[in-house]
This record gives sequence, C-alpha cells and structure tokens, in this order.
Amino acid sequence: MTTPKKPLITQTKGISQTEITNTASIPELKAKRKQQPDAHNLVASILNKDITALSRAITLIESNNQKHYALANTIVKQCLSHANKSVRIGITGIPGVGKSTFIEAFGCHLISKNKRVAVLTIDPTSTLNKGSILGDKTRMAELAKQKNAFIRPSPSGNTLGGVAQKTKESIILCEAAGFDVIIIETVGVGQNETAVHNMVDFFLLLKLAGTGDDLQSIKRGVIELADAIAINKADGEHNKQATLYKNSLAKALSLYPEKLSGWKPKVTTCSALNNEGIESIWNMVEDYKNVTTANNYFHLKRQEQNKFWLIDTIETRLKANFFSNQHIKKELEKQLKLIEANKTTPFAAANYLLSLKY
Repeated sequence: MTTPKKPLITQTKGISQTEITNTASIPELKAKRKQQPDAHNLVASILNKDITALSRAITLIESNNQKHYALANTIVKQCLSHANKSVRIGITGIPGVGKSTFIEAFGCHLISKNKRVAVLTIDPTSTLNKGSILGDKTRMAELAKQKNAFIRPSPSGNTLGGVAQKTKESIILCEAAGFDVIIIETVGVGQNETAVHNMVDFFLLLKLAGTGDDLQSIKRGVIELADAIAINKADGEHNKQATLYKNSLAKALSLYPEKLSGWKPKVTTCSALNNEGIESIWNMVEDYKNVTTANNYFHLKRQEQNKFWLIDTIETRLKANFFSNQHIKKELEKQLKLIEANKTTPFAAANYLLSLKY
C-alpha cells in the first residue's frame, strides 16, 4: 500500500500557502498571478480586509510599468472614500536608534488594545546597484506574527526625505483595508528626514543619549517638526544619561515658537527592548489627536498635505516624462560629451535641454 503524497506546504513566491493543494497546481497558480487583476474585485477584497489583495495593490502602485499606472490610479481612487479613518504616525531617527525594535513594541502594544496596525517601512536604495534589502519583517518577527498587523517594506528609490514615492498612496490603501493606526518608518539618515512630516498626523523622533550630538538639540530641521521626542534605550546604566538628555531637549524645545497646532511637543524616555515607556507615548498620540481635533488643526493639516502631494506628484511626473523622452535622451548624451570636452557648462546645457520641445 503506497502512502499518499502530502500537499506541498512550502510557500512559493507570489502564491499564498492556502492556495497550494498539490504540485500540479503551481504552474496554473503562477499563470493566474501574472494576469492583469480586475480593479473592482481587488478593491472589494481590500475593503474586506484581504491582506493578499492589499499587498498586490501596493505592488501595482509601486510599479514603474506604464501598463499598471491606470489600474493603480483606479484602485486608489475607489479606495479614497474609505480612507482618512486612521491615525498616521511617522517615526524617524538615526540608524541604530532602535526604530524597528520600537515599532515592534509599539505595534504589539496597540494590537493588545484591539487596534489594527499597518507598518510601512522604507529601506534605503543602493546608489550603485539600485537594490534594497527589505528585511524589516525579519527585524519585526514578533509583530509580523500578529493577525492584526501588516508590515510592508518598500525601497526609497530616488525619493529624498526618507520615504518612498508611493507611500502616500499606500497609506490610503491601508486605511481602506481597515487599519486603525498607520506607522511610517523612514530610512533614517539625518536632519533631512522631513518628507514624512507631510503625510502623517503625529511625527515622532527617536533619539539616543550619549552620542555627542547635543548641539543638534537646538538646530532647526527635523527636531522642530517633531510632535514628540523619545530617547530610546533608556535602560540600565543609560537610564540616568537619558533622563539628563531628556531635560536638555525639553529646554531646547521651549525656545522654539509655538506650533500652529496648539500642541506643545513632549520629550520622554523609553526602552523598546524592555517595553518601558511605550504606553505613555501612545497616550501622547491620543492627547495630540484630541487637542488638534478640537481646534480643527487635524483636518486642516491633512488638507494642506494633500495640496503638497499634488505639487510633488506633478513635479515627479514632469521629471519622469522629461528624462524618458527619446529626443531628450539623445540631446542629453550630446550635452554630457560637450561638458566632458569643456565646450559648455552644466548650466548652459540645462538651459538648452529645457528649451527643447518634446
């Protein structure tokens, strides 16, 4: 008597484990996934909190394939009326500050409070090979196991400011899928991590004590945009140092002019590793929402953000259309050779290229 073959349980790229019943079905499933999805069905699945559909839709909006552009726009447009029901939190900080550890602890805390949490993480794109590691799910293993959590890593590409080009659209899709809290983790490279401020409600800056950057506390930039600053890794022998740094930052923030939101930025300490101070940070977020909802700033800020992303999208599309034009490509090569031969300047070459009709 022969033993029946067991169903294949190894997950195949692009195919969920539940779809696979035997080895013979894999080619058909792969072929099915390559088919152009129907926008209406995909949106219906997203509204039904289907994570697979959400992931596929985000892949479509991130695609550079022109065939996907119209479909992605349709999906986002149909999801828009179901969005704007979450709290959007941006989290930034230098590499090594513990962003992933903090987000995992923070996300698990929110899930324990019956919240559905989506995490959009941005990984730096290599300037050499254009690749990204996209390993945030591995670094947030405990959060990734949670039923009410969704983690989506995306490459930053050529976008500055620590976010991906399509992060704004991804937020809309996550909100349509019923997530209560959307967390955006930036690349984390320094003081220019400010683009995320234009797509979130609450902006949290993670800092470390004893890094020798006390002067940064009074510099303009990302700090003046923060709604709260949390000194992470405030545990053990570092606890006292973190408390001193907290007091220093609080004094520095008091020198800044009052925010239009009517909210006074807070400074606190936490230890994501030991799950300490996490609840107080969520309480800050809730207090912020209550204050800004009462004075209508919460709504006005989102309106201003939409205007910002309109202009940003236009600029991005104009740039893409310009450099993808074949005539421009040929003339650009000519101008680059002239620059190498010292027969023109970069400024003159730019003026010439911009004067061309395409």
